[in-house]
Amino acid sequence: MSSNGKSYTRTRPSARSVKITKKLDNLPKNREQTPEDNYPKLKIIPLGGLHEIGKNTCVFEYEDEIIILDAGLAFPTDGMHGVNIVLPDVTYLRENRDKIKGMIVTHGHEDHIGGIAFHLKQFDIPVIYGPRLAMALLHGKLEEAGVSDRTELRTVRPRDIVRIGKNFLVEYIRNTHSIADSFTVAINTPVGVVIHTGDFKVDHTPVDGEFFDFQRLAEYGEKGVHCLLSDSTNAEVPGFTPSEASVYPNLERIMATASGRVLVTTFASSVHRVNIILSIAQKLGRSVAVVGRSMLNVIAHSRNLGYIKCPDNLFIPLNAIRSLPDEKVLILTTGSQGEPLAAMTRIANGAHRQISIKQGDTIIFSANPIPGNTIAVVNTIDKLMMQGANVVYGRHHGIHVSGHGCQEDHKLMLALTRPKFFVPVHGEHRMLVQHSKTAQSMGIPRENMVIINNGDVVELTENSIRVGGKVPSGIEPVDSSRTGFVRDDVLKERQQLAEDGLITVAVAVSDEGKLLAIPETHLKGVVMTADQATFKQQIVKVIEATLSDRWSELSRSFGNGEGNQIDWVGVRTEIERAIARLLRRELQSNPLLVVLMQTPEESPDSTASSTTETPQPATGRRRPRTAARVAS
Repeated sequence: MSSNGKSYTRTRPSARSVKITKKLDNLPKNREQTPEDNYPKLKIIPLGGLHEIGKNTCVFEYEDEIIILDAGLAFPTDGMHGVNIVLPDVTYLRENRDKIKGMIVTHGHEDHIGGIAFHLKQFDIPVIYGPRLAMALLHGKLEEAGVSDRTELRTVRPRDIVRIGKNFLVEYIRNTHSIADSFTVAINTPVGVVIHTGDFKVDHTPVDGEFFDFQRLAEYGEKGVHCLLSDSTNAEVPGFTPSEASVYPNLERIMATASGRVLVTTFASSVHRVNIILSIAQKLGRSVAVVGRSMLNVIAHSRNLGYIKCPDNLFIPLNAIRSLPDEKVLILTTGSQGEPLAAMTRIANGAHRQISIKQGDTIIFSANPIPGNTIAVVNTIDKLMMQGANVVYGRHHGIHVSGHGCQEDHKLMLALTRPKFFVPVHGEHRMLVQHSKTAQSMGIPRENMVIINNGDVVELTENSIRVGGKVPSGIEPVDSSRTGFVRDDVLKERQQLAEDGLITVAVAVSDEGKLLAIPETHLKGVVMTADQATFKQQIVKVIEATLSDRWSELSRSFGNGEGNQIDWVGVRTEIERAIARLLRRELQSNPLLVVLMQTPEESPDSTASSTTETPQPATGRRRPRTAARVAS
């Protein structure tokens, strides 16, 4: 019952009006044509953020227009050797670049804006709308990547409405999250209103005083929300997520009782947490040295925009901490996730040039490990403790709260918006399933929701929701060079090197099929059960046997003085196969095999060189040339 005496109930569509071929946990294989196939459709295509944490990217497509909501990155898994960041596969956007009308950004976390600069190297985005802090952070990224001329950045305020193309009208609705300037968006489309929550939690006492705009959400709910896409990260956790302000007294108590230096690490983008830490430092009379490029960058932008308020003299250069008593120093640093190159990790490894751990230092980890980072974080904590530091970490200290809503937060979002259709997003599979169960408990019929994977095409009409196909999806890993993506075959080779090592064999073969010298074999990272010299002799015998047995098939002699025509590619392939069989038999492992073969070269003036190109069959007397071939 509302305050004006009217009662509201959710309208449940009839069984005939909703054609669903997807069950809660299973994607449809094939579907028959239905009347809804002829209705106007809004396509919702997530390219990242489903069945995972990170690289949140979603495409909304209607007829010949596309808008993109966020474009984030993720951290690599342990098996992605040499990979720094992971981006979603945006093949679909590359192939449909002419349809892209713009992008909407919900907030400034890396898992929502970190991929934009990389994508702009592949296709233009006419305009990007987003909050002030997110746009300030993004501007620096685009300038650094040299792609700022490939888009136009426009800032938005709460309740601003922007039109993108002729089919999309987007309103920004303030929400609360672990970063300042965070928004939920209401996307008005020809099919109906679609609300995407972005990342959110319900914080009734926000640090920055910017409250969740429940009123505007309720107004949309009263008018009718066609579909809700909602953050599922904490869908398994009962209750409400605590307010960010709840960490203040716990952090203050720990810092106030610390007798020596205090080092605090947290997410650089957690502006509210950083603001709390700086406020406590100022209250306790500790000067703050900031370490880490991303931390410095976020603090600078947040102070310029008014999200962090503190005097300039609170900060000191890092090299000035030696001139102050330990009890007057606070070092704020990156590295809460055990990232290899982050400041806290380098400090723990004794590799930081200016900071080393002292007996009596107090180190606070004001963050919980992201799934997949736990081992790295634990190893960092152990190393710090071994050097005499008092490390404060873990949930029981109350020094970290999540920026994502729990089950009661999700219920409130569902109650305010009262959507006809529901799609859980941003979370691993079990989180999506649990969020869908919460939605069912709030009265949304099971057949009115879908659980989807990255790349699934959700087709939304006025009366139906279903999965209508799939587009290319997956990952595009980027290494430290950041100049290009790491291909699948390169990742496989790195994994193979890490697990089984490398064997190189250099072979010189005459055009009579004889070895010109004893083949040289080098083993790197290969575990041997037998004597290495004996194993190398076995390789020589295998090569000699292969040349003896197969040469007649790979060489053809001419009687006109032109010499032999030899299939050098075939020779090399046969040698590789024979060595690979020996490796499997003797080592019972699969090291990466590199065969370097010298073959006669036609030009007498050429010099020996190493190449990966396939040599062409040649005739006559030639000097040796080194040809390299990688085979696994």
